[in-house]
Amino acid sequence: MRLIIKILPKEIFAYEEINKYFIHSFIWNLLKDTEFSKFHDTNKFKFFTFSNIFPVSGFKFNEEKQFVVSSPNDYFIETVAKALRNTRYFKLGIHEFELKEFKKFSMGLKQRWETATPIVLYENNNTNTYYSINRNPDLNFFLERLKDNALKKFNAFYNKNFGFEEPLFDRMFFKRQVATHIRKNQAEFLFLGTLWEFEIDLLRINREKNEKKIKFYEFIMDCGLGEKNSFGFGCVNMQREKGWREKKDFQANRRQRQDKALISYEHD
Repeated sequence: MRLIIKILPKEIFAYEEINKYFIHSFIWNLLKDTEFSKFHDTNKFKFFTFSNIFPVSGFKFNEEKQFVVSSPNDYFIETVAKALRNTRYFKLGIHEFELKEFKKFSMGLKQRWETATPIVLYENNNTNTYYSINRNPDLNFFLERLKDNALKKFNAFYNKNFGFEEPLFDRMFFKRQVATHIRKNQAEFLFLGTLWEFEIDLLRINREKNEKKIKFYEFIMDCGLGEKNSFGFGCVNMQREKGWREKKDFQANRRQRQDKALISYEHD
C-alpha cells in the first residue's frame, strides 16, 4: 500500500535544501509512541521506503509538492495516516510546511518497472563501501546481491523460506549511476546508487499460477529494492499500461529494445 502526501511550503528555498534524512525523520516522528517506534534504532528491516519530493524544482510559497510513502505492511501505512490526521504544520529540516492532504492507494503489479530513487547495495559492509557500476562493471555481484536482499526481506516479513532459481528480473535496462548526499547532525554521508528499468514476464508468472511469486513481486514493489529503503532508496514505480498505438510501436521495436537490454533472459 502507498500513501501520497501533498504539502505546501511556507517559505522560498532551493530544492537541494531538503534531503532524504529530513523525510526519514518526519516519518519516524509520525510513528513516535506507536508500536513501530521501537524499530527505529534496530538493525532489522524496516519494510518501508519513500519517493523523492516532486515535482523537482525550487520550493515556492504555497506551491504544492508531494511525495509517496510505500510499505507492504498495510497497518504501517494506516498508522502513518492516523498520525497525519492530527498534523497540520511540520518542519523538514529548518523549513516549515503545511500538510494539504494525503491519500492511501494501492499500485497494481505490472510488467515494466522503473526506479523512482536509486538502488543502493553494499559491496563491503565492513568498510561501508557501496557498489559502484563504474568501479565494478561485472553485474553478477549486483544481481545476486539484489535478489538475495529481496528474498531475505520477503522471508523475514512473512516468516517464510521462499526462493527460486531464475533471475529476479527478465530484462534490466541501466540508466545511470548517481551519488546522493545526506546531511545528518552536521555530518555528511555519500550514498552511491543506480537507476534502472526492469521487466518481468507477468504473463508467464500468471500462466504458471505461481501465487507465491506474485506475492513476492507485490512485496518488493512496495518495500523497495536494495538496502537503505527507510532512507528513501530503492523506491520503484510501475510504468503505466500503453495504449493501442503505443503497444503497436512497442511490439515493432521489441527486438531493438531486447538488443538494448543490459541483461535479458529468454524463457520457453
